[in-house]
Amino acid sequence: MTAPMANTCGRLEAAWEVLRQIPDPEVPVISLAELGIVRDLRETAGGLEVVLTPTYSGCPATELIQDNVRAALTAFGEIQITMQRAPAWTTDWISEEGRAKLKAYGIVPPGLTHLTEGQPIRFVRRGASARLACPHCGSENTEKTSAFGSTPCKALYRCLACLEPFEHFKTI
Repeated sequence: MTAPMANTCGRLEAAWEVLRQIPDPEVPVISLAELGIVRDLRETAGGLEVVLTPTYSGCPATELIQDNVRAALTAFGEIQITMQRAPAWTTDWISEEGRAKLKAYGIVPPGLTHLTEGQPIRFVRRGASARLACPHCGSENTEKTSAFGSTPCKALYRCLACLEPFEHFKTI
């Protein structure tokens, strides 16, 4: 490997490390990289190009995310943000570490839509409805209280065993 190539690789890895530290503005326990919003990072003549895919086209935090990425990467020169909307973001892009952080935070992570890795979250069928296991006590005696939580990408649930409310990150 030549010296310029090694420098480029080290620079990109350093930038990725910075991106792994930028929290999602709506769910600050998980980073943009863990959430799968950061799709690519490329070296440009004057700096870096960051490719982002919003969780959905109407996400109210999109501009804030772009601003946070630019601010965090200023030491790397000019930062170009490219919004890539196709393919559309999917909850499959959330990393395993991100899923674990969501659950520890009290948000039930989504199941995988494409069973290519890991196992989806366990749903328990009772009649026509599916029930989620409570992230606090593990009980499957839960109910949906609202189709929308603190953000449109989450739904509100309540555990009927421990009586704690919790959110579920919807599968997209």
